[in-house]
Amino acid sequence: MKRIREYFKEVFLLKPEVYTDDRGTFSENFVSKILEQNIGKKISFCQDNLTHSKRGVIRGLHYQLPPYSQTKLVSVLKGRVLDIVVDIRKGSPTFGKHISQELSAENQLQLFISRGFAHGFITLSETSIFQYKVDQYYYPESEGSISPNDPHLEIDWKIPEDEWVQSDKDKKHSTLLKASVFNFKDDLYA
Repeated sequence: MKRIREYFKEVFLLKPEVYTDDRGTFSENFVSKILEQNIGKKISFCQDNLTHSKRGVIRGLHYQLPPYSQTKLVSVLKGRVLDIVVDIRKGSPTFGKHISQELSAENQLQLFISRGFAHGFITLSETSIFQYKVDQYYYPESEGSISPNDPHLEIDWKIPEDEWVQSDKDKKHSTLLKASVFNFKDDLYA
């Protein structure tokens, strides 16, 4: 697993080493000590989540506020998605900025997302299986969300909005400027 690109200091792209022979491929998708070398600190993931989605399904933009904020390691096991990460740390020099990265079963890229960032994705292929590790359990009272069509974010989701498939809950998210967010000066990594 190699760190191949940094988007924000706390958000970066990883690529596992893939070994290929006449049987197929082998890769180590998660090795704790190698990830910790890449991020410079110890991390303990406590849960793996999977989503199965069809084309146009958009999930997000989600996060959890302190004291239950989450760090995530995300990847795609089947299909293709466009993954979006938004800096929601008020006072950060990159507050409100976002990155987008295509993740697929073919490219086997992984995205490491620290606390203080909202996350979402849209399925670009006919179907996708999306996996994410988290270092904190889900607490509904700590949940935060931002509308994926927030005009201030100017996110190009690659699929027209009239083709999006969203949960009723995701359709009701507020804009970034009205959402409860992180304070950049707080210790998000304790």
